[in-house]
Amino acid sequence: MAKKSAIERNNKRKALVKKYAGRRARLKEIALNEDLPLEERFAARLKLAELPRNSAENRIRNRCEVSGRPRGYYRKLKMSRVALRELGNLGKVPGMVKSSW
Repeated sequence: MAKKSAIERNNKRKALVKKYAGRRARLKEIALNEDLPLEERFAARLKLAELPRNSAENRIRNRCEVSGRPRGYYRKLKMSRVALRELGNLGKVPGMVKSSW
């Protein structure tokens, strides 16, 4: 099990991303629009830099929803390889069969 503080920090980041998503998208659109004057684009970049760092989507860490583990994460299942193996052995994952030869 991952540290509770690390899991909560990541959840806090997810909330900030959701809160600032619209504002961030508008500012990015202005900053990348080459038809606008340079001063306006630069002002948009400055406002973008004033937003909280944790409101950027790329700061969210993929974590297992079962154990909170940050490594060995399967995006499709939203869980780590360790949790997937445990649940697979218990027969809790549909279509997953333990391999034997």
